Amino acid sequence: MADPETPSTAQGPVTISTSSAERAPIVYFDGASCFGHHNGAIQIELAANLLMPVGAAVRVDVVQTAHLRCSVAAALALREALDKALAMYKQGQQQPNEEIPAVKN
Repeated sequence: MADPETPSTAQGPVTISTSSAERAPIVYFDGASCFGHHNGAIQIELAANLLMPVGAAVRVDVVQTAHLRCSVAAALALREALDKALAMYKQGQQQPNEEIPAVKN
Protein backbone atom coordinates (compact mmCIF):
# COMPACT_ATOMS: atom_id res chain seq x y z
CA MET A 1 0.00 0.00 0.00
CA ALA A 2 1.31 3.48 -0.85
CA ASP A 3 2.35 5.82 1.90
CA PRO A 4 -0.25 8.65 1.99
CA GLU A 5 2.34 11.17 3.19
CA THR A 6 4.76 10.49 0.31
CA PRO A 7 3.78 12.32 -2.88
CA SER A 8 3.45 10.11 -5.93
CA THR A 9 5.91 10.79 -8.76
CA ALA A 10 3.69 9.10 -11.34
CA GLN A 11 0.76 11.30 -12.19
CA GLY A 12 -2.31 9.55 -13.55
CA PRO A 13 -4.43 10.75 -16.47
CA VAL A 14 -6.47 13.88 -15.94
CA THR A 15 -10.22 13.32 -15.73
CA ILE A 16 -12.39 16.26 -16.78
CA SER A 17 -15.70 16.49 -14.99
CA THR A 18 -18.60 15.88 -17.35
CA SER A 19 -20.68 18.37 -15.37
CA SER A 20 -18.62 21.28 -16.75
CA ALA A 21 -17.43 20.15 -20.18
CA GLU A 22 -20.62 21.07 -22.07
CA ARG A 23 -21.02 24.42 -20.31
CA ALA A 24 -17.51 25.77 -20.87
CA PRO A 25 -17.47 28.90 -23.04
CA ILE A 26 -15.92 28.91 -26.50
CA VAL A 27 -13.50 31.81 -26.88
CA TYR A 28 -12.72 32.94 -30.42
CA PHE A 29 -9.91 35.38 -31.13
CA ASP A 30 -8.00 36.74 -34.11
CA GLY A 31 -4.92 37.64 -32.11
CA ALA A 32 -3.36 38.62 -28.82
CA SER A 33 -3.61 42.38 -28.41
CA CYS A 34 -1.13 42.55 -25.53
CA PHE A 35 0.55 40.42 -22.91
CA GLY A 36 2.63 40.57 -19.77
CA HIS A 37 3.00 39.16 -16.27
CA HIS A 38 2.21 40.29 -12.76
CA ASN A 39 3.02 38.60 -9.44
CA GLY A 40 3.91 35.34 -11.18
CA ALA A 41 0.75 35.19 -13.31
CA ILE A 42 0.93 35.27 -17.09
CA GLN A 43 -1.50 37.80 -18.59
CA ILE A 44 -2.67 37.71 -22.21
CA GLU A 45 -5.48 39.77 -23.73
CA LEU A 46 -7.26 38.08 -26.63
CA ALA A 47 -8.99 40.17 -29.29
CA ALA A 48 -11.22 39.67 -32.35
CA ASN A 49 -12.00 41.83 -35.37
CA LEU A 50 -15.54 43.10 -35.89
CA LEU A 51 -16.62 44.30 -39.31
CA MET A 52 -18.87 47.34 -38.89
CA PRO A 53 -20.76 48.78 -41.89
CA VAL A 54 -20.31 52.52 -42.32
CA GLY A 55 -22.40 53.64 -45.27
CA ALA A 56 -21.00 51.83 -48.31
CA ALA A 57 -17.70 51.12 -46.54
CA VAL A 58 -16.62 48.77 -43.76
CA ARG A 59 -14.78 49.70 -40.58
CA VAL A 60 -12.80 47.12 -38.58
CA ASP A 61 -13.18 47.39 -34.81
CA VAL A 62 -10.98 45.33 -32.52
CA VAL A 63 -12.65 44.12 -29.32
CA GLN A 64 -11.30 42.13 -26.37
CA THR A 65 -12.83 38.65 -26.24
CA ALA A 66 -11.00 37.29 -23.18
CA HIS A 67 -8.53 38.13 -20.44
CA LEU A 68 -6.35 35.03 -20.10
CA ARG A 69 -4.62 34.60 -16.73
CA CYS A 70 -2.60 31.53 -15.76
CA SER A 71 0.44 30.23 -13.95
CA VAL A 72 3.74 29.72 -15.74
CA ALA A 73 3.16 25.95 -15.69
CA ALA A 74 -0.27 26.39 -17.29
CA ALA A 75 1.20 28.74 -19.92
CA LEU A 76 3.81 26.12 -20.80
CA ALA A 77 1.10 23.45 -21.06
CA LEU A 78 -0.96 25.74 -23.31
CA ARG A 79 2.06 26.42 -25.52
CA GLU A 80 2.72 22.67 -25.79
CA ALA A 81 -0.92 22.02 -26.74
CA LEU A 82 -0.82 24.80 -29.36
CA ASP A 83 2.45 23.46 -30.81
CA LYS A 84 0.98 19.96 -31.06
CA ALA A 85 -2.28 21.23 -32.62
CA LEU A 86 -0.30 23.25 -35.20
CA ALA A 87 1.84 20.19 -36.00
CA MET A 88 -1.33 18.14 -36.53
CA TYR A 89 -2.70 20.88 -38.82
CA LYS A 90 0.54 21.04 -40.81
CA GLN A 91 0.61 17.25 -41.19
CA GLY A 92 -2.97 17.30 -42.49
CA GLN A 93 -2.07 19.99 -45.04
CA GLN A 94 0.78 17.86 -46.44
CA GLN A 95 -1.34 14.80 -47.15
CA PRO A 96 -2.34 14.49 -50.82
CA ASN A 97 -6.00 15.11 -51.56
CA GLU A 98 -7.74 11.87 -52.37
CA GLU A 99 -10.13 12.04 -55.30
CA ILE A 100 -13.70 11.07 -54.47
CA PRO A 101 -15.07 8.60 -57.01
CA ALA A 102 -18.22 9.67 -58.84
CA VAL A 103 -19.87 6.26 -58.27
CA LYS A 104 -19.12 3.90 -55.41
CA ASN A 105 -19.55 0.15 -55.91
